[in-house]
Amino acid sequence: MGKSYRSSRVAVEIKRVVGMMLINELKDPRISTMTSVTGVEVTEDFSYATVYLSIYGSDEEKDNTLTALRSAAGFIRKEVSRQIKMRHTPEFIFKIDNSVEYGIHISKIIEEIGKDNKRDNEE
Repeated sequence: MGKSYRSSRVAVEIKRVVGMMLINELKDPRISTMTSVTGVEVTEDFSYATVYLSIYGSDEEKDNTLTALRSAAGFIRKEVSRQIKMRHTPEFIFKIDNSVEYGIHISKIIEEIGKDNKRDNEE
């Protein structure tokens, strides 16, 4: 069964609130400044919300950012609960979204293929 309208709206609101928190409220030095929320998936019963993050940096920076966010999950949950009126605020699960890096990798491959084709046509 597909996602309900309500769960989609809640996911969008959670994405907005957590994104703003990354910019304005979370001051943990372990959190990379190049972190953005790429998506949120909420379970049907609203008990869990998976927050997908794009973190630009080394593997160590990614690990540190995830560790910091996991330790701040209670604070994040409290703020989300304060800003989004819900009976039950979901528990947060933070995961890294590698789709942006994968897209950059594919773009580089396509660019190389284009250069090779241009060289072959010139010969």
